[in-house]
Amino acid sequence: MGVRVLDQVEHEAGPVSLYEGGDIEELRQVVSGRLSPHRLTILGAQVLPGRFRAFHEGRLGLYELAYGAPVHLETGELLDFYNVILPRAGGGDVVVNGTAMPSPLSVAGPGDEVTMDWDVRAVNSALAMSRQTVEQALAVRLEDVPQHPLRFRHHALDAANPAARSWLELAQSFRQFVASPLARSSALGVQHFERLLVDALLDAQPHSYTDALTDRGRTALLPSALRRATTYCAEHAHEPVSVSDIAQAARVSPRTLREGFRTHLDTTPLAYLRRVRLDRAHHDLTAVAAGHATGTVTDIACRWGFTHLGRFSADYRRAYGHPPSATLRGRR
Repeated sequence: MGVRVLDQVEHEAGPVSLYEGGDIEELRQVVSGRLSPHRLTILGAQVLPGRFRAFHEGRLGLYELAYGAPVHLETGELLDFYNVILPRAGGGDVVVNGTAMPSPLSVAGPGDEVTMDWDVRAVNSALAMSRQTVEQALAVRLEDVPQHPLRFRHHALDAANPAARSWLELAQSFRQFVASPLARSSALGVQHFERLLVDALLDAQPHSYTDALTDRGRTALLPSALRRATTYCAEHAHEPVSVSDIAQAARVSPRTLREGFRTHLDTTPLAYLRRVRLDRAHHDLTAVAAGHATGTVTDIACRWGFTHLGRFSADYRRAYGHPPSATLRGRR
């Protein structure tokens, strides 16, 4: 069976073949060079030619991969890029950090370990984004350099979720756009589309900076000291925090801090922090109810600093109109 390997990718006429042929080990090496090094076990006879194609390579890469045989893959820990698996044909199973995904449609990034099993007819697209690209997008929105790699809270992309579904449609549009004459004549247009995909994924899929980005949007018009204070609350909600800690982060006195919260947010610094923690707890309870996480009301309350469960339940009921146990059961 013939083999063709291309080292230089020219995207002038649609997708470019990086590999075509029947040597699965050679295919693994080519894929490892473009994406992530991985171990591969062939589970059965090769029925179809393997192939690896590049639709686009720039700030992010869009690829299509088919092994033509039933295979098992183990990536080890991903280091410097984020990968979205977009199934196109056949079937398979994906496990991220030991948790089986409800479907292969999933996203993983630095620090995650992924294993995959694909059947003989599996064809998957992979949208790869470098850690640098993601962190540049984060830095613009946070107005600061991220201190830690972004970690996705949920690795399964839920196509039933309107936001995730819209992002998937956007990814499909990108695949069509990069093959168009306009893409070949508009490098700036391609770069804007790349940035749109990254920003939209950060809004569609919960991650470790979701709360900070949400709070950033809510407080964008506040005075700079108050923005620093609310950002500190968002980033340290899981830690013991005092008014002095918040004031120090805001670079103002505790008295000035209290006046700012009262004037602009009609609350106190600690009451604001308590509401941030309630929102985090509500998010985690909703995730358990949806099957995306595990835990009890007590686990989640303690995670966010609520050690008095009766007071937590009362505060939660005032904020959301029902007790936390109702959220956990999926009742609204």
